[in-house]
Amino acid sequence: MTDVVDSDELLRRMHRARACAQQEARTWRARSGDMSATDPDGAREAAVRTLAYEAVIRVMDEILTPGRHREEA
Repeated sequence: MTDVVDSDELLRRMHRARACAQQEARTWRARSGDMSATDPDGAREAAVRTLAYEAVIRVMDEILTPGRHREEA
């Protein structure tokens, strides 16, 4: 990665990354619910992936709005 990126572009990319993580978390949460009765192992994996994306969202929230989310925890 050798391109120079200004702060506005970096902020836009971070917001897009957070939005992508939110979408993926929703997708994996839905898959977990759909598979819970038919594929318990798949549902467990989907739940783990949901947790991973939720962790990414929490980190991105802290980066984009430092200190605001500390009270919620």
